[in-house]
Amino acid sequence: MTTPVTATYIGTATVLLRIGGLTVLTDPAFDPAPADYPAARPLHRTAGPALTADRLPPVDLVLLSHDQHADNLDRTGREVLARAARTLTTPEGAARLGGRTEGLAPWESRELAAGGTSVRITATPARHGPEGTEQATGPVTGFVVEYDGGALYLSGDTVRHDALDAIGARLRLDTAFLHFGDAHFPSTGARAFSLSAAEGAAYARTLGARTVVPLHFDSWDHLAEDPAAITAAFAADPRLAGTLRWLKPGAAERLA
Repeated sequence: MTTPVTATYIGTATVLLRIGGLTVLTDPAFDPAPADYPAARPLHRTAGPALTADRLPPVDLVLLSHDQHADNLDRTGREVLARAARTLTTPEGAARLGGRTEGLAPWESRELAAGGTSVRITATPARHGPEGTEQATGPVTGFVVEYDGGALYLSGDTVRHDALDAIGARLRLDTAFLHFGDAHFPSTGARAFSLSAAEGAAYARTLGARTVVPLHFDSWDHLAEDPAAITAAFAADPRLAGTLRWLKPGAAERLA
């Protein structure tokens, strides 16, 4: 019997997953809006989360793509992280965060069991911007979670690059959560720091996942593409017919 999986879309890259008896949270960002985060590339949050942090159940595992940017880990998200039983992220992020945080290099895996459910989690390649910007953006990771009867993929903030092609080739995926938004900043001009709609559709073809769930497209000024652009990009390719799935914010929806 396939392990039941539900997903609750909270906003941007934050999703609450229930995989059998295991509770998993991705990229916790729970600050109310509006909110500003000064930096070399300032961030401005325009909409708050669909679920506030005080309504979360106990979290067995946080999958954190990176800790450098507030749209993936903000002030309230750090409080959530401190209460979680375990966090997996990049090695550099784990060194900064400490506590019950462990870093995984690409293709490293860990086994985890909670609530009677066992999963295998593998870190996957990601690059948060054009080649050559890694020093400015910092490292980022994706994850694949394999459970009894299926597997899901969380891309993390990434642009399309050759290392991603190995993910679909090595792993059979049921659901892929892709970080879209075509992120741009005034100080960096035309350079993008997350998947555009067109790149995401092209990437979905190589992944071969049965279902693609868009994330990271809303609630922040630096996210340049709305859901209509993503829908149009997938509709333009008959090979992707029926793969795109939008989650209703704040509602637990069955994936498997």
